[in-house]
Amino acid sequence: QVQLVESGGGLVQAGGSLRLSCAASKLPFSTAAMGWFRQAPGKEREFVAAITWRGSLTYYGGSVKGRFTISKDNAKNTLYLQMNSLRPEDTAVYSCAARTGPPTALSREYNYWGQGTQVTVSS
Repeated sequence: QVQLVESGGGLVQAGGSLRLSCAASKLPFSTAAMGWFRQAPGKEREFVAAITWRGSLTYYGGSVKGRFTISKDNAKNTLYLQMNSLRPEDTAVYSCAARTGPPTALSREYNYWGQGTQVTVSS
């Protein structure tokens, strides 16, 4: 059974940094992309970043571009999201996801999801 387990969330002051991790297991060989999404209370799920399986191409949502960096360590089967210059509006539950197609910002296109980790940025 596929498992995606996020960690690294927490409370941080505005301007601070956090690094999220997503440990993946039993992903199918056809997995081609992974991504991060976030959802704040009362808001729709928002695309944060995506990466090809080999890590050669990355994509970012407009609100995080230049501040967040997505990366993968295939030897450890782990996806990362380095978040710098955090703002209160970055507060949300962050979830990682995987899909058998190329990276996309559309959450409905992802086949597998983790449970999420809470990130809270105080002002």
